[in-house]
Amino acid sequence: MQLELIATSPMGLEAVVARELKDLGYTDVKTENGRVTFKGGLEDIARANLWLRTSDRVLVKMAEFRAMTFEELFEGVRALDWPDWIPEDGEFPVNGRSQKSQLSSVPACQSIVKKAVVERMKEQYGTEWFREDGARYVIEVSLLNDMALITLDTTGPSLHKRGYRKLVTEAPIKETMAAAMVLLSRWSPERPLYDPFCGSGTIPIEAAMIGWNVAPGLRRSFSSDAWDIMGQSRWDLAREEAFDSVRDDVKLEIAGSDIDPEAIEVAEAALKKAGFAREIKLQTMPIARVQPQGHYGCIITNPPYGERLGTEKEADKVIRQLGFIDAVKKDWSVFALSPSKSFEQSYGRNADKKRKLYNGRIECQLYQYLGPLPPRPRLDGAPTASSAE
Repeated sequence: MQLELIATSPMGLEAVVARELKDLGYTDVKTENGRVTFKGGLEDIARANLWLRTSDRVLVKMAEFRAMTFEELFEGVRALDWPDWIPEDGEFPVNGRSQKSQLSSVPACQSIVKKAVVERMKEQYGTEWFREDGARYVIEVSLLNDMALITLDTTGPSLHKRGYRKLVTEAPIKETMAAAMVLLSRWSPERPLYDPFCGSGTIPIEAAMIGWNVAPGLRRSFSSDAWDIMGQSRWDLAREEAFDSVRDDVKLEIAGSDIDPEAIEVAEAALKKAGFAREIKLQTMPIARVQPQGHYGCIITNPPYGERLGTEKEADKVIRQLGFIDAVKKDWSVFALSPSKSFEQSYGRNADKKRKLYNGRIECQLYQYLGPLPPRPRLDGAPTASSAE
């Protein structure tokens, strides 16, 4: 069965999601606002959910058609082969959204889609009533410029919910964004990594998962785990492949700190649950005392701001102290996500690169200060010079 699948993406991360899909071996990848489409079979539903680090969820594209009237929406949805996917006892709630479309009432659109699916399933199952007490199949109708996109959610709770973080500190960064920051830094496990504002430990943990090639979805379940059409063998095979891909013999030099001892306590609990209690070193420490160890490392961090610090003056102070570390550790690179408009001024110099990203709904910049890459070893074992990132 050849499917058109959609990996949804936070704004600004579409290219990162697309690169992930290409690295997984998918070639027919198309990037659009907020989503990346790719082709695959049922087994790829399992692979994508297990492996995507920066996507929010994986959807099956059921159809896309013009719908300017409720009748057009109803007939377009009823024509789809819903019984191929949803069994007689399946639960099938409908979510919806509408932008710049004639059909602007989202509740009305949801009701029409639900009715159309029920009518199609009545034809197949010969019943007038569905219990909906089985596996969950969330349908979404998304209307944009009078085009209706009908999808089926294979993920369930968003992919950022890896399963290792039960407690969170105030204003945590999502796991998907933390993974994106690590991937955009081009950090590799032979280099040290340090987060001086580690909070609940999300950036260090996501880096360790990348360093050991741990599939981010390995510790959780998905809606489509329970789907009859998927079959248990597909999930078993995908998880077996993921387990076999773990490289836990790779040495990691990952550390972090935070001024809040309660944050470190929360982070250490997450490290333990994620399986990195021995590999990641955390300590309670203010930014002014931070001295990252090693050479050619990466500082990857989300400095506190706004309500997390109380005043803009305090936020500028911690950014300035981050700049002091950069001035001393000249062979290190720094990647900092911040909404501060005065970040570069407080830091002490302009970033080599900037990239607009959204931390939740907050518009931020990923400020990138690029140090030299580690020297590449020559064939005779001697190091060779390497350029900046």
